[in-house]
Amino acid sequence: MSAAKQNLLGLTREELADVAEAIGEPRYRGQQMFGWLYSRGATSFGAMTDLGKAFRERLGMAATITGLTLESRRRSHHDGTTKFLFALPDGRHIESVLIPPVSSFKGGSPAADGEPERLTLCVSTQVGCPLDCAFCATGVMGFTRNLTTGEIVDQVLQVRKATSKNITNVVFMGMGEPLMNYDNVMNAVEIIAGGIGITARRITISTAGLADRIRLMGDEERKAKLAVSLHSAVNATRTRLMPINRKFDLTALRLALEHYYRRSQQRVTYEVILFDGVNDTDPEVARLITFARHVPCKMNIVPFHSIAFTGVGGPAAALRPSTRMEEVLRKLRAAHLTVMVRSNAGEDIEGACGQLAVMTEHRKKRRAGEGPDALLNESM
Repeated sequence: MSAAKQNLLGLTREELADVAEAIGEPRYRGQQMFGWLYSRGATSFGAMTDLGKAFRERLGMAATITGLTLESRRRSHHDGTTKFLFALPDGRHIESVLIPPVSSFKGGSPAADGEPERLTLCVSTQVGCPLDCAFCATGVMGFTRNLTTGEIVDQVLQVRKATSKNITNVVFMGMGEPLMNYDNVMNAVEIIAGGIGITARRITISTAGLADRIRLMGDEERKAKLAVSLHSAVNATRTRLMPINRKFDLTALRLALEHYYRRSQQRVTYEVILFDGVNDTDPEVARLITFARHVPCKMNIVPFHSIAFTGVGGPAAALRPSTRMEEVLRKLRAAHLTVMVRSNAGEDIEGACGQLAVMTEHRKKRRAGEGPDALLNESM
């Protein structure tokens, strides 16, 4: 039985140099392959025209370039946000979202509004998610597996090719918890920064608060920015919204963030969805302000996307957007915090995180005769 071919998509410079050396070529050939795969987006060895024919033939015998399959794309008529649905080689689905500049949400243009020409791609890192946050559709899928480095990087390559636009920023805020897939995510950051040309300062990794991995990011002096899905600075409330808080409570999270800041000197971004009567009360806001003062930070207020379409019950079904948004914003800004309000992207294209993939998996299971409730039962 012949050995399986090695997939080169997702390999770093050093790993590609190892591949070249293993088939009798100088290690610098790895740098050439790196450029072809990521800078130029080559999908075949035949396209790598500055590699010798004999080398390309040996590569074809030992290796392959296997990526994602783009199944569909949906573009918002309101703001231009575009959601991409990808099929993985094992038949599972993930999604990525391309988000235009804020001016697009107002019917303007970046140039006219004096806004940078920013185009942000939100990528996924896992198939499903094991954390079961009350406000997130992805958790309803349960957890299947981590994405490989190649599957993460190929989201950027495929969207760049499909849109022919210059992606300026990448955020690891799609399906899954990035820091639970630490090595593949960090390799992907290295490739995106060094091969695709999106610098690390324009890459943001979002976490639900895995304190041990936050410390590791600091120790390893990672250059990508860090965002924390916070939502409450009261342990009981945060645990209700995010069960991971039972393992890494707010004290553990605060200490990890202080360690991270000491090592990296990079400010942290906190992400907060305001829920009516849950985390928008005066005591909750006061605790949020206190927590935010521990390290230099900015705060993103994130719009609420209902996950009622999943049929989920319990506390998640009762969540509603806050009616005190403006009052809370005034309090946060009066406390001299930097606060941004994120735009409500892609509402008309199944814009909730994981929504398109969840619904696709649901339809697939129904077609397979597993019943309309199969997807929900799978995650319990």
